[in-house]
Amino acid sequence: MPLDVPAAPSWDEADAAAERFRAAPPSGVVDCFGCGLRTADRGLRVHGTPVPDLGLVASAWTPSHAFADADGLLPTQLVWGALDCPGHWAGRFLGTLRPGAVTASLTGTVLRPVVAGEPHISYAWLVSESGRKHTMGVALATAEGALCGVSEALWIDPKAAA
Repeated sequence: MPLDVPAAPSWDEADAAAERFRAAPPSGVVDCFGCGLRTADRGLRVHGTPVPDLGLVASAWTPSHAFADADGLLPTQLVWGALDCPGHWAGRFLGTLRPGAVTASLTGTVLRPVVAGEPHISYAWLVSESGRKHTMGVALATAEGALCGVSEALWIDPKAAA
């Protein structure tokens, strides 16, 4: 079944969401390369929280030049990183995903190059939940809303302590 991708929130909505994350980091934030609070030259810094009335989390995001290849593009493996972490926050904020959950599978498509230093919008939404399994959709778009990539991720909650 193809993923139903909602329209991207506006840059201003995504920027406000990212600022809320940075001002009051959610519990369970770890030193993650994708969504951690590292400096821009040491991590992607994709920081998403819910956008009111849209049913998704979002982050205004400008990939650092520190990660650019010789053509000024973000390498594909780092684009995949930007398509992973937002699913965690969608599950935490919009569903019942627990801290410590891990990505079990990630499938998707990179549709266009991601230019370092250019503004982008990362956003994610809850697709379904069943027990310890949580499925999220994630999209990465230009500031104008043109899709750069989409993914679907299965996240698994940790087992309950015995």
